[in-house]
Amino acid sequence: MTADVLLVAGEPRMLIDGTLVESVTGATYPNIDPATEEVLGHVTDGGVEDADRAVAAARHAFDSTDWAHDHAFRAHCLRQLQDVLRSQAETFRRIDTAETGRPFSATPLSVDVYIDELGWYADHAESYPWIQARPDVHAFGARHLRSVRREPVGVVAAITTWNCGFFLNLTKTCSALAAGNTVVLKPAPETPWQATEFGRLIAERTDIPPGVVNVVTGTSPSVAQRLTEHPGVDMITFTGSTAVGRRIMGQAATTLKRLALELGGKSAAVVLPDADLPAAVTLITRILCGNAGQTCAAPTRLLLPRSRYEEGVEAATSALAAVSVGNPWDPATGQGPQISAAQRERVLRYVEAGRAEGLRLTTGGGRPERPDRGWFVEPTLFADVPRESALFREEIFGPVLVATPYDDRGGVEEAVSLANDSEYGLHAAVFGADTDRASAVAQRLRVGSVSINAGQFFGVDVPFGGRKQSGIGRERGVEGFEEFLETKTVAVPARTQT
Repeated sequence: MTADVLLVAGEPRMLIDGTLVESVTGATYPNIDPATEEVLGHVTDGGVEDADRAVAAARHAFDSTDWAHDHAFRAHCLRQLQDVLRSQAETFRRIDTAETGRPFSATPLSVDVYIDELGWYADHAESYPWIQARPDVHAFGARHLRSVRREPVGVVAAITTWNCGFFLNLTKTCSALAAGNTVVLKPAPETPWQATEFGRLIAERTDIPPGVVNVVTGTSPSVAQRLTEHPGVDMITFTGSTAVGRRIMGQAATTLKRLALELGGKSAAVVLPDADLPAAVTLITRILCGNAGQTCAAPTRLLLPRSRYEEGVEAATSALAAVSVGNPWDPATGQGPQISAAQRERVLRYVEAGRAEGLRLTTGGGRPERPDRGWFVEPTLFADVPRESALFREEIFGPVLVATPYDDRGGVEEAVSLANDSEYGLHAAVFGADTDRASAVAQRLRVGSVSINAGQFFGVDVPFGGRKQSGIGRERGVEGFEEFLETKTVAVPARTQT
């Protein structure tokens, strides 16, 4: 592993007003490899003063340049950025594995796919109907011409979490840019290089003007808080936990900022009685373990028909036990580490809580014997988990799957009830041979997206987001693009036109 890690390096500085800079204080912090617990390098540890500098730069770029109005130039810059990122995709894949512990074999899905999507944003910068005519009206003795115009919000603060850093940085920043906004990107302290390297390439190899994109790294929560409260910031887009999302809502309330919040999830996988059970369980466990359970939409509640319950539990147990945990640079590895020691301990506390509840542990439940370093947790399954259990209700964000039976003698009413019995409403999956029946179940689930029989629900052209405490607003698709736009109605009497 060491030889691979030595080939990974990232930009240590922030990007503010077109220049790569250190923090005002000159402070730095170590970037830690979660698979080895070794220091990869050091990164600028920004503070409130640096956030203020970045906002001032973004404010000037929005208020005093043509960036917001020159749709063709924005499209050019985004296509240019896409070309640059394609040339550096290998670098970002290696940074992703080094910073998160994601298996390197999976990084084309966490990096390359999203670079390929950049053309969509560039196209929409040019083709979106910015001015839409509405029917004329007659009033006060004159005919009035009316239009609805869509305009960028202004300065957007993008606050991203660590589990999918490259994707989140790219999606939030490029969607905001395509809409004509300027951006201050605040990445998670655990994955800084995914943002600072992005910033370096923007500064050195694109025509994006100074101040349009700024990147502020830092370990103190005061940096993100300053952005959420800053009067010069018009919008916050955030991905992270529901608890932090609530705090951001409160902090942003004093200035009534626009919010787009993609928060937690506790996704249910509803396996219908006629489903291909082995195939369903294999897919569920692969998704769960691919990012060590650190994916908001991962199916973590396995709802099985009682008529096939033990068959399903045995299949899930075997699938999880077969996952290879360890060195993320090894092509055979199916699961890497948790992002930090604190996250590993959080997951293990839930495991102990499951044991204390007397739940049936069928596999996993601790730290693997090998590797002896790194923040690893075994893929774990608890069976017979009731809906009252904390493991059924709370987001663990680790490789812990819970199995719960439902009574299928008279239909799937209990399955729907169990799936909807959650404060979250991000995503769900349904598996069944009868796709009409599976679709009928999907329509009754109170979530933002549903995948039926592994249907691809995630793409740049379709919206993603949650209901209930899984968030506000949408990302991706036209719906996500429009989150970054304001609406203005303009009316003018026809007789006064020149």
